[in-house]
Amino acid sequence: MINNRRRRALRGALVATAVTVAAATAAGTAFASGTPAGAGQARAEAKAQFRADHAPRASAFDAQDGAITTPTFEMNGIHKKTGDGYLFFPNRTGGFAPGDNFGPSLPGVVDVITADNDLDGFGESDWYLFKDGRLDFSGIVGEEYVYQNVGTGWNTYTTVLSPGSIGGAKEADLIGVDKAGVLWSYLSYPDGRLTPRTRVGGGWNAYTQIAGQGDLTGDGKADIVARDKDGVLWLYKGTGDYKAPFAARAKVGGGWNVYDRLLSVGDLDDDGRSDLVARKSNGDLLRYSGTGKAAAPYKAPVKIGYGFQNFNLL
Repeated sequence: MINNRRRRALRGALVATAVTVAAATAAGTAFASGTPAGAGQARAEAKAQFRADHAPRASAFDAQDGAITTPTFEMNGIHKKTGDGYLFFPNRTGGFAPGDNFGPSLPGVVDVITADNDLDGFGESDWYLFKDGRLDFSGIVGEEYVYQNVGTGWNTYTTVLSPGSIGGAKEADLIGVDKAGVLWSYLSYPDGRLTPRTRVGGGWNAYTQIAGQGDLTGDGKADIVARDKDGVLWLYKGTGDYKAPFAARAKVGGGWNVYDRLLSVGDLDDDGRSDLVARKSNGDLLRYSGTGKAAAPYKAPVKIGYGFQNFNLL
């Protein structure tokens, strides 16, 4: 459990982060609002304010060293008709608050990949993946807002995500499945730059969806789940070795092809375990709360929203 003194200190640090971002804007260092960098800064300010207003629950902390073991992330959405970008922040009761509309300020973005690199329990950084294969980084590094291009050619991948740290450092890393079904891993630096990729293995084109952000099995390592073409969901436990980041798969269960989108936003219900979000084609959104047990990683689904068929959820 986190004591009251530490809770107040943490809350003060989060407020300071929000003030730093706002001060940078007032000083004239803000990017133009219609650019990806400007949109990134606006999103970073909103995320910093959310952190300032919502200190992590005690359940998020490791009992021994006080580190955040189960961060909570917002859900990203692009409206299919308007192209407006939305942030859906957790409502702290297991679902999401109404979305914050940031306008059509990220044209060409096909994915937003969030990371908690400062281990405060919230996502302060994002990678933006664009349709043309460009990968940009946006986020708070230290006390400064950073927006920079990380690389090009990322449209060779059909899936890119961050399960968290797969190499042992505190920064969240990336994995990608290329069009041939080969899985690759990238380790990251605090400012979003990446190491050269490492080949993990082939056969990943057997899956139609891959998701995961954080530890699903209670061993402190980042795990993922993958749904195959028959609708069977499989668990891949993390190993902590970026060269072979996942152990042999274990079957979770069938029937998952009723969903058209699976994604993880970390710990959504504030119980200290990572969860899964699933959307039906009619727009219903459900939460699968994590159990922390490899044999049965999720509880029964709970409906947490509707109308999400209007968004590309990222």
